[in-house]
Amino acid sequence: MARLYPQDTLNFLRKLTLRRVVNAAQVTASYYATRWLQRPVVWGKPFTVSFEPTTACNLRCPECPSGLRQFTRPTGHLRADFFRRTLDDIADRLLYLIFYFQGEPYINPDFLDMVKEASDRGVYTITSTNGHFLNDANARRTIESGLDRLIISVDGTTQEVYEQYRKAGNLETVLQGARNLVKWKKALNSPTPHLIFQFLVVKPNEHQMGEVVRLAEEIGIDEVKFKTAQLYDYEHGNPLMPENEKYARYYRKSDGTYAQKNKLQNHCWKLWHSCVITWDGLVAPCCFDKDVTHRLGDVKQDSLHQVWEGAAYNDFRNRLLRGRAEIDICQNCTEGCEVWLGAEL
Repeated sequence: MARLYPQDTLNFLRKLTLRRVVNAAQVTASYYATRWLQRPVVWGKPFTVSFEPTTACNLRCPECPSGLRQFTRPTGHLRADFFRRTLDDIADRLLYLIFYFQGEPYINPDFLDMVKEASDRGVYTITSTNGHFLNDANARRTIESGLDRLIISVDGTTQEVYEQYRKAGNLETVLQGARNLVKWKKALNSPTPHLIFQFLVVKPNEHQMGEVVRLAEEIGIDEVKFKTAQLYDYEHGNPLMPENEKYARYYRKSDGTYAQKNKLQNHCWKLWHSCVITWDGLVAPCCFDKDVTHRLGDVKQDSLHQVWEGAAYNDFRNRLLRGRAEIDICQNCTEGCEVWLGAEL
């Protein structure tokens, strides 16, 4: 059972409006109507939108297209004026605005200004960072931006272990950044952001899970989350697979090969409540479409509302209902079974 964090929950509830609640209810009802009727029913607008601040990244993590420099789409930064125009259309219905898809958000020099823009409009904002840009000045600006939730990747408690996944990363830089955030939260008497250490459980670091909880408590982090790793090459095993099967997305079959634990069913909540917008305005169905091979629209040309109800989106939803296992990005997806395991602090 997920643990509730009262301050973060209260902060989220304070940002609810009648329009946001009604829209969320419409979306939820349409999703269950779709499952019952077995045809796409679309009411309301997406209430969770992920905006990509940049595709650039300073690290070279082995299971990340950005880290591996394997994108076919161009590298670039989200422009503040384009973001502001899009926000004009969607802010009044959003429950969550996630500033993340691929890349490291803090590399975009306008990132925190865009966070403040969304926060000023009463939108609950979230981002995820590798933590290498949280110097004292950026830490203070992060608190002042009004960011509501900040996920910091800490995938090891010693440099030797940490760098086995976070290639080119420096653990002490990350931890100092976390300390900077805690310091400025106290100095500015700010309840936000809710600070999370995310620990991606892989074989090299699984023995340090208890240590990261103690480290977070020592620094003053609000929460620790253990996340299972998506692996692209898993059928014949992978050196990153943890030995503790509880934290693996894959299981070993009788013939010695591996398969996903998740049994794909022909429905997907993500396709009804959320979408991803790349730095240059392309709309992807979800975060598993890293290279936007399933382009559903372009918000530089049409509003997100038009894209959401357009032919490309409707066609993709129909394909999913007919056979999700036939869609490439769904084949390594955990929608419906992914569990984030929190740690007591």
